[in-house]
Amino acid sequence: MTPEDPPRYRVHPSPIGDILIVMTADGIVTLHPFDGPLHADLERVALQLRALPVPDDADAAARGAAPAPDEPAPDAGDVFAQATAQLDEYFAGDRREFDLPLDWRLVRGFTRDALEAVRDIPYGETASYGEVAIAAGTPRAARAVGTACATTPFSIVVPVHRVVRADGSLGEYGGRPEVKRFLIDLEQGPTIPAAPRAAIDAPEAAGV
Repeated sequence: MTPEDPPRYRVHPSPIGDILIVMTADGIVTLHPFDGPLHADLERVALQLRALPVPDDADAAARGAAPAPDEPAPDAGDVFAQATAQLDEYFAGDRREFDLPLDWRLVRGFTRDALEAVRDIPYGETASYGEVAIAAGTPRAARAVGTACATTPFSIVVPVHRVVRADGSLGEYGGRPEVKRFLIDLEQGPTIPAAPRAAIDAPEAAGV
């Protein structure tokens, strides 16, 4: 894949729904689960990258077909293969850290600092927004940490699900606190009190 190539994407199934993985020549630029129409997520990413991601031809090798001239040669060790394998290992409980090249072009300023600090939260542990702000070098920026976690292009591989409120409650997770619950339970078991049913069904009404 060269810098002139368009970004490519794959959709990978997981226990929390389909995961969209978009890659540029510099690495994975976004990786997150989605529950709406794929085209809507691709349009959002296209606006951010100013280029429409195209499907990665993952089936060419399986079919034994030669790749088109403008397609990269199939490679079992490519970044997509690494990403999907590592995600499967994570959900199977066999992986605690991800080793993938990330393209941070969609992340700027303090958001990058906050997300880098989030990456240091150990598997099976949590940290509050305030603790992450301190680790990122701006102690009073807990609210900005919340914004960084809410707008991150990277889920799971940058474990924003490990960031919780100061009182230990889950907080929001892109409108899907049940996914955050699943990921925390996967890593450490059901130790954090479950969010109220009303908070899941109507987060705005519950004030979260």
